Amino acid sequence: MSEARRRTLAVSTALLTLLGTAAPAVAATAPALVQAPLAHHGGGLLQSTSGNWSGYAATGSRFTSVSASWVQPSVSCAGADTWSSFWVGLDGDGSNSVEQTGTEADCSSGSPVYSSWYEMYPAYPVNFSNTVRPGDHFTASVTTNGSGSFTLTLRDTTAGWSRTVNKSLKNAALASAEVIAEAPSSSTGVLPLSDFHSVAFTGATVNGNSLGGFNPDAITMGSGGTTKATTSGLSGGNAFSVTWKHS
Repeated sequence: MSEARRRTLAVSTALLTLLGTAAPAVAATAPALVQAPLAHHGGGLLQSTSGNWSGYAATGSRFTSVSASWVQPSVSCAGADTWSSFWVGLDGDGSNSVEQTGTEADCSSGSPVYSSWYEMYPAYPVNFSNTVRPGDHFTASVTTNGSGSFTLTLRDTTAGWSRTVNKSLKNAALASAEVIAEAPSSSTGVLPLSDFHSVAFTGATVNGNSLGGFNPDAITMGSGGTTKATTSGLSGGNAFSVTWKHS
C-alpha cells in the first residue's frame, strides 16, 4: 500500500491569521486542518481507488516538473457545505512532501465559492487573491531544480492574470507527479465533494514529456463502496477528464 497526502484546505481563519497566510474561501464553520495518508493502491494494476483523489499519478522515477491545463468547472450547490479542488503537483503519492498549485470550487451555505491556491506541505495552503470564475482557462506548473528550489505557477489565461511563487523545500522526495481532482480534508477526514460535474485536463506533461509516457496510475475516488468521481482513459497521452458521481 502506498500513500497520498491530502490537500487540506479547511483551516480556520483565526489559525491562518496566526500563520500569516490568506484565509481560504471556504465555509466559516470549516473544521481544523490536518494532513493524513490516503490513497490505496491494490491489485497489481495501474489502477487505484483513493478516498479523496481522482486523476493520474506517475511514480517510479525522479520527477522535477509537472504541468497541465483545465477549464474551471462550475459547482451545483444545495444546502450542504462541500469542497473540490483541481491541481498539478509533485510528491504526495507515497511521500511526506507535497508541492502543488490549483483552483477550488466549493459550496458555502448553498452558494458557489471559487478560489486559487498553492501549497508546500507541511506548510499550510495559501490562497491567491485573484478572482476565479467558472469557465476560466487555467494552466499550472510545478518545477524544481532538484536541489530544494521550487517554482509554482498558476495562470488564468481567460482573465489574463498569473501568479508565480518561488519556495524552498530541502527534503522533497520528488517521487511522484500528479494531475488531480480532489475532495479536500479536515481533522475529521475527507470533506464532502462538491458536484463539479466534470473537469477536463489537457496538455499534461511530466519532466517535459507527455504524462502517458510514464505509464501513470489511473485513480478513481471512492470509499465504503461509493464511487465519488471517475477518471477517463488518457487521450493522446496527455488529456483526460474526471467526472463527479457522489459527494
